[in-house]
Amino acid sequence: MSDQPSSTVGKQGVKVDEPEAGPVFEPYESPAGGWGALRAVAQALREQSIVLQGSEALLSMNQPDGFDCPGCAWPDPKHTSSFEFCENGAKAVSFELTKRKVTPEFFAAYTVSELERESDYWLEEQGRLTEPMRYNRTTDRYEPIRWDDAFAMIGAELRALESPDRADFYTSGRSSNEAAFLYQIFVRRFGANNFPDCSNMCHEATSVGLPESIGIGKGTVLLEDFDETDAIFVIGQNPGTNSPRMMTPLREASRRGVPIVAMNPLRERALERFAAPQDPIEMTTFSSTRIASEYCQVRVGGDVAALKGVMKLVLEAHEAAVRSGGEPVLDLQFIEQHTFGFEALSEDLRCTSWDDILRVSGLPHAQIERVARIYMQAKSVIICYGMGVTQHRYGTENVQQIANLLMMRGNIGRPGAGICPVRGHSNVQGDRTVGMTETPSAELLSLIAWTVSTTALPSASIRS
Repeated sequence: MSDQPSSTVGKQGVKVDEPEAGPVFEPYESPAGGWGALRAVAQALREQSIVLQGSEALLSMNQPDGFDCPGCAWPDPKHTSSFEFCENGAKAVSFELTKRKVTPEFFAAYTVSELERESDYWLEEQGRLTEPMRYNRTTDRYEPIRWDDAFAMIGAELRALESPDRADFYTSGRSSNEAAFLYQIFVRRFGANNFPDCSNMCHEATSVGLPESIGIGKGTVLLEDFDETDAIFVIGQNPGTNSPRMMTPLREASRRGVPIVAMNPLRERALERFAAPQDPIEMTTFSSTRIASEYCQVRVGGDVAALKGVMKLVLEAHEAAVRSGGEPVLDLQFIEQHTFGFEALSEDLRCTSWDDILRVSGLPHAQIERVARIYMQAKSVIICYGMGVTQHRYGTENVQQIANLLMMRGNIGRPGAGICPVRGHSNVQGDRTVGMTETPSAELLSLIAWTVSTTALPSASIRS
């Protein structure tokens, strides 16, 4: 995709390039990553006028003595390289460090009605606020307000509520653990526990579905498991776009001969071919690494049908092996000792027709067979999934069927195997861990109370 830009500039605004007639879609034959990613990083630093400062910050990002990337939630390796950042992370840091500022003079030049007609891109490119602003309905403008007055206004609004439950307190996974912890202390002290956050939008299906399936609402794998796995499934996720650092273990696994199955309606270039910017051979030879060995373009909403097709083939292969006196395909010991409801699942799979599976999934029978063969031949399997699975009417069911597929062959709780929900923000799980939840456990509440009692934090009763 490319744009045909025209330069525009507002009365007090920053000059930006915007497309005249929208995006123009063109064939793109190059791999993801590579020189294109490096050019994008350099351009982002130049646009924000932070070439030197930004370069120094990037060298500290995701390093043991540095700071975590404010972009995606992919973990840091134990043995970091000099460049532990991706294109998206570099852009996120450049936006944080930008020298562009939105001063009161900017808001004096524009009414809110005028700003509403500008694009989101143009608005973000103007920079960061320098002081608190308050909307004036009479002038249709934001006007500066002193910090003391801003805090007083917020306090007055909260005190005027009929009940603390009339307020919601949103936070994002971009916040630090410390900020999120103090924030939820403040809200509970206020008397509410209304904590909508980015996890509710991104991975609530994980938070609800996984505890019912495996007893915990988070992933069961470590980054090191990707070095030991025999097969990787990537479902409903575009890692090259949303979690680019994930491409490193995927690329390394592919080069070891590990089969990678991608399941997504969209064909993302990074899951087809990827050039590692840190690999001197790929960079100098303009070569790349094939990532997905099987790309399943399911219909939108066809994930459960595709998964049931794979599970149906696994069950049929197991029953055929038992009849012929061969080795069982299912991990019967794991199923007996660590699961319940397997017979109900098996009966449901037997009753599901292949016509329905193929119609709803949109996949040919032969491809589902190839995917099932990859799964059955692998001793250890990791299944990663993203918001294409969770942001869905049946997101919880999607997550639980992924867990079911893993448990059929005992791919939970052993090296190189497990479930890996990939979250979109760097600290979604951290927010939940320090208390950003409307359903805290008794243990969490006791820890919060202990912390309050041993510090200078307010010690009045805390809303659970």
